[in-house]
Amino acid sequence: MLYLQLFWTYLKIGSFTLGGGYVMLPMIEREVVDRRRWIDSEEYLNMIALAQAAPGLIAVNSAIFIGWRVGGWRGVIATVLGAVLPSFVIILAIAILFQDYHQYPAVEAVFKGVRPAVVALIAAPLCRMARSAKITWTTALVPIAGALLIWLVGLSPVWIIITTVVATLLYTYLNERKQR
Repeated sequence: MLYLQLFWTYLKIGSFTLGGGYVMLPMIEREVVDRRRWIDSEEYLNMIALAQAAPGLIAVNSAIFIGWRVGGWRGVIATVLGAVLPSFVIILAIAILFQDYHQYPAVEAVFKGVRPAVVALIAAPLCRMARSAKITWTTALVPIAGALLIWLVGLSPVWIIITTVVATLLYTYLNERKQR
């Protein structure tokens, strides 16, 4: 029964969210933290950090984490299938239908109209997570600077990540040394 709950939970999440993994985050939080209580809020924030850092899709990475945490390998299979199956079916249907209808202005208008809504759906959970993680204006400068460097200068995100990791390790080391 647990594996069916895991599958069903992620199937619902995957079926009713448009715009990718980041749009799924508030729904994942509502289901796994608030409703099912499989993990707490702090563990959820840690899961999001790990899911973002790991290669792959954030939705699949979070499904792996929750599946493993709640039901081991069988839980992983249940959550990943639940998370991936709706997207697979929808993309397959769109690919089949899009070939016949992509030239129609109404179809193009629908895709253009969905874009701003997706941005809003991504922004809302990011703001809520920033509040939960106690992000201040000072700590927000790092991701803002990183985003600007990627956007305006064309710097690779890999360099931003490496620089941030090195700077954080150096900062922590110097703080610990200073306290001794």
